[in-house]
Amino acid sequence: MGELRKMTAPFVVPGPAGVAVRDRLRGSETDAAVLREVGMFVGSLASRDLAVRSRQALAHDAASWAVRKRELTGCSTARWAGSITKATHDQWALARRGQLAEMAWLRGQITQIEARLARPLSVKANRGEELARGYGSRAEWHAKSRRLHALKDRLALLERDWAVGRVRVVRGGRRLAHLRHHLDEAGLDEAGLDEQGWRERWQAARMFLAADGESGKRFGNETIRITDTGQVSLKLPAALAHLANAPHGRYVLDARVAFEHRGQEWLDRITANRAVAYRVHYDAVRGRWYVTASWRRAAVPVLPLPAALAHGVVAVDMNDDHLAAWHLDVHGNPVGGPRRFSYDLSGSAAHRDAQIRHALTRLLHHTRRSGAAAIAIENLDFTDGRSRERHGRNKRFRRMISRFPTGRFKKRLVSMAAEQNLAIVAVDPAYTSRGGAQHWQQPLTTPTRKTTRHDAAAVAIGRRALGHSIRRRTAPPPHDQRDRVGHRTVQARPAAQRREGTRLSIPGPRSRVVPPGCGVDADDQHAQHRSGHAAEHGFWQQDSLPLSP
Repeated sequence: MGELRKMTAPFVVPGPAGVAVRDRLRGSETDAAVLREVGMFVGSLASRDLAVRSRQALAHDAASWAVRKRELTGCSTARWAGSITKATHDQWALARRGQLAEMAWLRGQITQIEARLARPLSVKANRGEELARGYGSRAEWHAKSRRLHALKDRLALLERDWAVGRVRVVRGGRRLAHLRHHLDEAGLDEAGLDEQGWRERWQAARMFLAADGESGKRFGNETIRITDTGQVSLKLPAALAHLANAPHGRYVLDARVAFEHRGQEWLDRITANRAVAYRVHYDAVRGRWYVTASWRRAAVPVLPLPAALAHGVVAVDMNDDHLAAWHLDVHGNPVGGPRRFSYDLSGSAAHRDAQIRHALTRLLHHTRRSGAAAIAIENLDFTDGRSRERHGRNKRFRRMISRFPTGRFKKRLVSMAAEQNLAIVAVDPAYTSRGGAQHWQQPLTTPTRKTTRHDAAAVAIGRRALGHSIRRRTAPPPHDQRDRVGHRTVQARPAAQRREGTRLSIPGPRSRVVPPGCGVDADDQHAQHRSGHAAEHGFWQQDSLPLSP
């Protein structure tokens, strides 16, 4: 028998550490031409710096970083060089983290396949045992053995790269680079894409127009500056100084920026000369230029769990096509009826992202109307559940799990809930669907409302967030069968006063009718009317008459 799974306690998810807002640049053709030329020039410098950094591998140090920055400063500016080298370091570190994650995934896959190959064919795994099930046929066993060798080769290559610090990075994206040779097999996102359209997207992806902010400088950024009136200007690299239309080698765009979302917060920062980072990018599909402003927020203390749950909670069960939500009070009782917020995860990534935002917006509005101050969700992670070894040939189920945007869902929900002053409570996802269906689906079903399994799972999630057990409180027995049927069992915590539990055996009557010999002192031998007992000689009792004169 293996060890039982330990449940993790509910916790309040910390709020976002940063903020990003975006607006469109509606400039002239001249502005677009200058932005394109600057972006491609600085992007070429970034590509060259990334190649140098990749060749240095683990031998990189502060001195080599200074040399790289000094070389970039000569053909650009010191601030452009700082932004490029920082982006290079971040990209190299991200590639190293990706290598580490892929090696861990490969080791897990190899372990699972080896365990299943060692078992006889068509043998099922017994519940409670750690032995894996066997493969269904000899052909599947042979295919898995070939896959095992392929995974081991991948792991060996990754381990060699990790040991020497070699990373494989493509500026512009490996997927877009691979698409160049498969334009005829393009999916929905690249429908109708030809070679010219691909080249425009490739150049746009390799542009570099990003600058980190600097506190104490004018409007929080010297390289890409946006004033309080919305005027946008760039500090041109030294090689492109002939494009300047303003003093000190700057180019002022005709476009004006007005951040509608968080505009006042952004304005407060730039008027106080606090750091704001900007990124200008070109959407080749739409043919539009955008600017994104981002900054760090001060760390906000995490709200204590009891305070977040003081007014109940709205529990959410995430599914393939909808969010099932139900409001619970502080005692764990469902209030009102279930709510469903549907979305469609098919289509492009932008469409899926918009669908998620729309569903979360409706969820937040429902939470505010219900009076709750917290939303309970499952702490899901489908990284291990996406493998074919766990679900076998069930490709449909694997694809459904793979397209679950769990990471994006949590990030979106946490950032959007922080603006509404709502707390997010994450709970352990173990057995919520099974327990909800077993204990809550049938009791919550009425002639006019059919409670689904997902609605019942939402109730289970909310009860776990509130600290109650998923098992519902049993109904009290009939009055004439109270002693025979027994008492209801559990809901309150063990430390709660006057909690429900097994009835104690208390001597004495349970009604005002006291049969003879069953009084309060029925078990007290000194209180019985018996011959020779001290209780017969009370001051109020008459002595018996003598039988002889």
